[in-house]
Amino acid sequence: MTLTLPDEPALAAFREDQLRLELACALYSTRGISRGLAAKLAGLDSEAFEAELHARSISNGTQPSDLDADLAALDQLLKA
Repeated sequence: MTLTLPDEPALAAFREDQLRLELACALYSTRGISRGLAAKLAGLDSEAFEAELHARSISNGTQPSDLDADLAALDQLLKA
C-alpha cells in the first residue's frame, strides 16, 4: 500500500518511521487494527510497541471486570 501525503512543511519535519508509529498507535487506540498488526505497521516488536502504548497512556482494552471473569473461570476449572 502506498500512502501519499500532502506536500506540507509541517509534515516534512516527520521521518517515515515516526509517521508509521503515529498511525499504528492511532489505529490501535480506536481498535481499528489489532495490537500485533499495529506493532508490525510501526516496525516494532510486540514488547517495544507495548512500551510505546504505555508511554502514550493508550489502554490495551482490558478492564478490571475482564480479570474478575478470568479469575472466576480459572477457579471453576481448578475445582473440576
